[in-house]
Amino acid sequence: MMNVYFEIGQDRNIAEEEEEEEEEEEEEEEDEEVEDEEEEEEEDKEEEDKEEDEEEEEEEEEEEEKEEEEEDEEEEEEEEDNEEEEEEEEEEEEEEDKEEEDEEEDKEDEGGGEGGEGERRRRGRGREGGGR
Repeated sequence: MMNVYFEIGQDRNIAEEEEEEEEEEEEEEEDEEVEDEEEEEEEDKEEEDKEEDEEEEEEEEEEEEKEEEEEDEEEEEEEEDNEEEEEEEEEEEEEEDKEEEDEEEDKEDEGGGEGGEGERRRRGRGREGGGR
């Protein structure tokens, strides 16, 4: 009978050991699953961060390009304005030159050419007198 109790005790011990081993294996599997999940989450986060960095970089590049385009447009407008100003100044100078030429021609026409009355007045020897 002692043998029977001994065998029953042994069976219980074996069953308990097997149960403990199964529990340990389950815990190890759970730990591995948790580790795998954590690694996956970390990889996902790294990928997201990388994508965000790339997006930010693209946005910065686009912003820089936009600023450069705006600067180029401003420079172009400035150049156009300067050219227009120069053209206007040239036109004004031409008009002034033409007006001066017209005035000189008018003076010559009024004086009847060289030695005419207008010429004499300019020199101060006309009918009004006043000469030197």
